Amino acid sequence: MPKTCPISTRKINSKIVRFISAQVAIFTLALAITKEPIFAFVLCIDFVARFFRLQKFSPFFILGQFMSKILSLKPIFVDEAPKRFALVMGLIMSFILLVTYGLGFYSFGLVVAFIIFIFALLETLFDYCVGCKIYYILRKLGWAPKI
Repeated sequence: MPKTCPISTRKINSKIVRFISAQVAIFTLALAITKEPIFAFVLCIDFVARFFRLQKFSPFFILGQFMSKILSLKPIFVDEAPKRFALVMGLIMSFILLVTYGLGFYSFGLVVAFIIFIFALLETLFDYCVGCKIYYILRKLGWAPKI
């Protein structure tokens, strides 16, 4: 039985989310190694596309969907709300990366990149969503909006 909680009525395929997280980890690592802002730009654009539910413009979603289909992976649907909260966290952090690397503040950007990289790896390898855990805590405290 997949992990689920009646927080939202929308469901998303966690297999695709894990493929997206792998790509986020790869691009974040590439950014940290090369210091090329183009990687932060691609991350930011992808997060924006997914935030506005424009998956057809999200290269990470498209590749994740393709990989899931080509590997014939059975979808596992989970509540969207915690994943959307994590998406918003990723969007904010990727924007910070874009600004810091664009302005040459590599030390601060590297810290943010490390956080994104670790969060993305946890999702990819262990299906552990840090943003989702934060969302659940905030919801219990009454501080997070229903998404």
